Amino acid sequence: MSRAFGRFAGVVALALGLTAGAARPADPKDDGWVELFNGKDLTGWGYKAGDTFESFAGKAEASDGRYTAKDGTITVNPGKGTKQLWTSTAYPKDFELRLEFRAAVNADSGLFVRGPQLQVRDYPVAGPYKELKKYKPQDWNEIVVVVKGQTAHCTCNGEVLEAAYKLPATGPIGLEADRGQMEYRKLRVKELK
Repeated sequence: MSRAFGRFAGVVALALGLTAGAARPADPKDDGWVELFNGKDLTGWGYKAGDTFESFAGKAEASDGRYTAKDGTITVNPGKGTKQLWTSTAYPKDFELRLEFRAAVNADSGLFVRGPQLQVRDYPVAGPYKELKKYKPQDWNEIVVVVKGQTAHCTCNGEVLEAAYKLPATGPIGLEADRGQMEYRKLRVKELK
């Protein structure tokens, strides 16, 4: 009887060990997410003009002051005309992009995914997605973009913005400065397998 009990106890211990292991959170270093913003400066970002790329590596501010980095946030500052900040990296494979944004009243910005622009705005005021029920005015909202092939599925706080957004085969990620102040944080991308 003690031998049977020993086997039973061993099986239970093994099962508990496997269950406990499965319940542990994954090591954040091994989860596949890559931060697009280091939280302190614009390393990895810059302005594009044709084939020229003006890198802002190690700088907390773009050359014209339209974008600043501080305390974990990229701030799009008001100014004249539009400006576009791009990653130095292109993304040819399937991926998921997540970010949080906070828009000032009537702010107008944009998220470029491989080139095409998804509007990021104070949606109830500036549109085009005025009917969002989960949007939080002047608070942090999350955008999730899942790219498969040349199509993206885009949501804001879980509500669909674009179900099948057409994209080119590759390209960088960008942020637009247009009207008002916009803040971005927690910009990260994960390659999908």
